[in-house]
Amino acid sequence: MSSEFFDTAEFAERQQRVRAKMAEERLDLLFVTSPVNINYLIGAAAKAYQVFQCLCFTREAGPQLLLLRRSDVAEVTDLSLADEVRGWGGLKAEDPIAVLAAIVDEKKWRRARIGVEAPPYYMSVGNHRKLTAALSGTELVEASDLIENLKLVKSAAELAYVRKAAMIADVGIDAISAALAEGRTEREVAAAAHGAMMAAGGESPPSPMNFVSGERTCYAHGLPTDRVLRRGDFMHVEFGGQYRRYCSTIARHFSLGEPSARARQLHDVTRAACEAAIGVIRPGVPAHAAHRAAAEVIRDAGLGEFHLHTTGYGIAPGFPPAWGESINMLDDNGALLEENMVVSIEPPVFIHPERLGARLIDCVIVRPGGAEILSQRSQDLVVIG
Repeated sequence: MSSEFFDTAEFAERQQRVRAKMAEERLDLLFVTSPVNINYLIGAAAKAYQVFQCLCFTREAGPQLLLLRRSDVAEVTDLSLADEVRGWGGLKAEDPIAVLAAIVDEKKWRRARIGVEAPPYYMSVGNHRKLTAALSGTELVEASDLIENLKLVKSAAELAYVRKAAMIADVGIDAISAALAEGRTEREVAAAAHGAMMAAGGESPPSPMNFVSGERTCYAHGLPTDRVLRRGDFMHVEFGGQYRRYCSTIARHFSLGEPSARARQLHDVTRAACEAAIGVIRPGVPAHAAHRAAAEVIRDAGLGEFHLHTTGYGIAPGFPPAWGESINMLDDNGALLEENMVVSIEPPVFIHPERLGARLIDCVIVRPGGAEILSQRSQDLVVIG
């Protein structure tokens, strides 16, 4: 996503809400280091997330300063709402934290109360320690959740992109169905899906495809391999469609020829668990309600010990390595769902001793009347040949 993907009024409204929250928490300045949140505020989507970057977002409306590696300055200058873009490194070796500290001195922010994001994927422990040391004597406040919590509810424009991402994911499912055949490899089939999604307007997703077949289906996150597909193989395939950084995830079950009775049972159980979880979703319901509904179905089937992964979580605009948000459907998460949140539903069963597993995934939008399922593809087990 870059600045032209939304009109200026939407960006202005986002910035106003963040500033209101900063005022509530008595923050003068916010160091925004998550690429998702930088993108959310100023529409900057460069690959600068691979190293340190920081948007210096002030509580008072004014010029927005973004610090990032020098090789990305041109792109962000042209394609974002940043008023001032500073670069580090490239021409010579520079420590980005030292450059940021110099900016703090230049702008006379040493006496400011500064909120600091420390997102797990994008702020290293080393950089966080150096930042704390470089700004010793300045009041630094943990603020990783400030923007995160504000952006969980999606705008109409954001939801339009999520729906487009879901359409692209459906194209991927269709491509897999068409490409599956005995003698082909997992990698070859995955390539067909990626190619079809890119041709349909999709982007490179922030998290890799999970493609597991035969004895590999007991793995939750196995990547496509050179395993040759053969008759009788059951498989589950998970990936995300992405459009303008917004994601929608999906997983479906496939079988080359008639699946075993056990594989069909796991398909039926996970499908029923998905339906149970989706059935309780609406505004005001705690996130753990969906998990408990799914867990009951799996437990009643005698498979409770193999429910080894979350039942679902919030789906965000994605930057590698993930697309997830902080809403997580586990048994202890009492966070309340709100209208226009986007969440995945994916209660699985993975049985390592049997070398067999199953997981269906659908993304849904939380609506007053229940969940709006984004995919148009059936959860039926797809039998090829």
